[in-house]
Amino acid sequence: MGPVGYCGLILAFVFSCTGETQKAQQIPSPHQDCTQIKAESHQSSSGAYTMFPAGVKSPFRVYCEMRADGGWTVLQRRTGPELSFSRSWADYKNGFGDVTKDHWLGLQNIFSLTKTKKWVLRVDLWDYEGGTAFAEYQDFKLGSEEENFKLHVGKYSGTAGDAIRGAYPGIDQNGCGFSTLDRDNDNCSPCIFGDISVRECVTSFGGGWWYSSCGSAGLNGDWHPAGDHIGWASGVHWRTWKGPAPYSAKASRMMIKSV
Repeated sequence: MGPVGYCGLILAFVFSCTGETQKAQQIPSPHQDCTQIKAESHQSSSGAYTMFPAGVKSPFRVYCEMRADGGWTVLQRRTGPELSFSRSWADYKNGFGDVTKDHWLGLQNIFSLTKTKKWVLRVDLWDYEGGTAFAEYQDFKLGSEEENFKLHVGKYSGTAGDAIRGAYPGIDQNGCGFSTLDRDNDNCSPCIFGDISVRECVTSFGGGWWYSSCGSAGLNGDWHPAGDHIGWASGVHWRTWKGPAPYSAKASRMMIKSV
């Protein structure tokens, strides 16, 4: 079955008032994540699927990136300026954009996915010179909204560098709450960078992110075109990958795979 809905099937029996079985019906069996779909059908193609993780009230759509190493659930995609990532807490909580294009899946949806299983987070980056890099983190999960969707990542591997823990000491984003323009959880009161004082990271760095004084990673800032992508405080940044001047990536993607 294609990527437009559920793949598995279960049988349900309809009984008459006398208790006799009248008919067997086939009812879609809900999937909990893209990894499950790929494991059940190795021929599954990349595309939009509907998910119903354990404990959620309503299903939601995700984009599944089906790779040789499994099915990955895409959390974020940036490829251009068409979709603004300068958004409120409510937008980042609930998600925005089209899952088949640029989008943010939503903090509440990510929390629902990650609270019952173990996950690997993968960040893919593309530059303007034709290069790519990636970062993977074991044991990825988010806290609840009451915890400001606190970020947790485990062991790092990859080619882009561990920007979440930071290019230098004191800016580790692991364990930090999410910040947006209307909700500040960045640990700055203020943060001092040379002779510059920053009270809210999101004001300078943009978008919404797990900022911490203010940090080396931030993929939801302003998107900058080629020729105008170096030197901006706000951008699609992974500062352990490019530097020393801030480099805004051409494209980024965040996705997770259950273990």
